[in-house]
Amino acid sequence: MRRLPKRASYDQAAVHAILDAGLVAHVGSVRDGSPVVIPMFYVRDGDTLLLHGSAAAGTLRRGAGTEVCVTVTLLDGLVLARSAFHHSMNYRSVVVIGTAEPVTDRAEKEAALECFVEALAPGRSAALRATTRKEVNATGVVRIRLDRASAKIRTGPPVDDDEDYALAIWAGTVPVITALGSPTDDGRVPPGVALPDHVAALQGRSL
Repeated sequence: MRRLPKRASYDQAAVHAILDAGLVAHVGSVRDGSPVVIPMFYVRDGDTLLLHGSAAAGTLRRGAGTEVCVTVTLLDGLVLARSAFHHSMNYRSVVVIGTAEPVTDRAEKEAALECFVEALAPGRSAALRATTRKEVNATGVVRIRLDRASAKIRTGPPVDDDEDYALAIWAGTVPVITALGSPTDDGRVPPGVALPDHVAALQGRSL
């Protein structure tokens, strides 16, 4: 990383922590000679990143077996400085470059799909009906190894020019907080079915 290299980290634990805290990745690939970037739900499984969607989706159908660039960004705060030039944001981000390898083995694909459900709501898989073969076949899954992944992180207050600190201008940070709210049923839950503990536990979870 050449731009602000002091913010870069190639530490595996740092990369994993950022990926585990997010849900949406932007996946870039080249389609018919043009760049295309698509937001996708992802999950980390060990030292690989899993992406999934409709088996007919262009990103999975055309992108499988090709090199892609995946980015994840978590916004933590606004950084308001004493000059326009030094305004910034606090963030944690990861860039992954690798080959999108299709997951075709049925057992591996079923395990991957369970990872996606558990990423949304830990413990939910056990409460669901079994996934059908038709549903598995209709879903495309690719994995990307994390051996070419880097993190970039900014934290802390604004960094102004020394002569600007004496100016009568407020400067500091404004935290960005994203959290899950109260669960609401879909209106078709049979009478007597209570909110399960694994769903109730999601309320207040930071994203």
